[in-house]
Amino acid sequence: MKHPKGKYAWTVKIGEKGQFVIPKEARDLFDLHPGDTIIVLADEKRGIAIPPKNTFARLAEHIFEGDLPSDEAKK
Repeated sequence: MKHPKGKYAWTVKIGEKGQFVIPKEARDLFDLHPGDTIIVLADEKRGIAIPPKNTFARLAEHIFEGDLPSDEAKK
């Protein structure tokens, strides 16, 4: 299946304990390693998102410093 540049999709199975494995390609792409902490965001209407750690860290920094760009402040 062809996909737009920079866009990816993988399938994973949820185990009996509710766990899933992040595919190796995704771990490599987002520099995830054993022991790393990730954040899982959820919206009942839009679903679950797992943002890359560097993206979320930058967003949190802006939130705590109170200088969100105008696009994000409107959300």
